Amino acid sequence: MESPLKHVAIIMDGNRRWARAHGLDPVMGHEQAAKEAIEPLIERCVELGIPFVTFWAFSTENWKRDKTELKGLFDVFRFALGSLAVRFIKRGAKLRILGDIDRFPKDIAKKSLEMIAKSSKNHKITVTFALNYGGRDEILRAVKKIIDEKIPSENVNEEVFSAHLDTAGIPDPDLIIRTGGDKRLSGYLPWQSVYAELFFTPTLFPDFTPAEFNLAINDFLKRDRRFGGDTSKKTK
Repeated sequence: MESPLKHVAIIMDGNRRWARAHGLDPVMGHEQAAKEAIEPLIERCVELGIPFVTFWAFSTENWKRDKTELKGLFDVFRFALGSLAVRFIKRGAKLRILGDIDRFPKDIAKKSLEMIAKSSKNHKITVTFALNYGGRDEILRAVKKIIDEKIPSENVNEEVFSAHLDTAGIPDPDLIIRTGGDKRLSGYLPWQSVYAELFFTPTLFPDFTPAEFNLAINDFLKRDRRFGGDTSKKTK
C-alpha cells in the first residue's frame, strides 16, 4: 500500500505528566511510552505504507532534568535499543539516529551504532530516533562539517546543506505530530519542517494509540498543500 505520506515525525510529549496523573515516578511515563506506545505506531506506519517515521526521544535541553530521571531515561533507551529495536529490525525496519549521541553513556552510543549497522540492509520502514537532538545544534554541526570540508561558499546550496544534516537521505517530513497539548515545534527539524503539516493533540504520548494516529493522518489528507504555488487539489 503506497501512502501519500513519505515521512511522519512525532514529538513524544507528555510522558512525565502521564506518570504523575497515574501516581507514578516520571521515569515510568517514559517506560510506558517505550514499551507500549512506540511499536504499535511503527506497525501502523507499515500498514499504511509510510516508509519513514521519526520519534523525538531526547532533546539537547533535556540534560537539565534531575539526575535520577536521566539515569532512568538511559535505562529506557537501553531497552529501546535492545529488545524493542531487535523486534522491529527482525520485521524489516532500518534504524537511524539523529543528534549527537557521543554525550550519552558509552554503551548507549555503542549500541546505537550496532543497531544501525545490523539493520542497514532493511527496507520495509526507516525508524529514526532523535537522541540528544536540537534543531539549532544540528544546523551548527552541519555548518561546521561544510567548513571542515572546505566547500567553497559558491557551491553551498540547499542540496549540499541538506546532505550535511543528520537527516541526509531521509525525505523532509510531510506531517509533524506533537502530543501533550503544546502547540510549538521546540526546535524539532527546523530546516526540514518548512512545508510540513502540523498536528497538535492534547493526548499524552503514552495514550497516543494507532487510532489517534489515524485521526492525524485523516486530518492531513484533507489539507491542501500548495508549497507556495497553486492548489494541489484537483477541482472539477
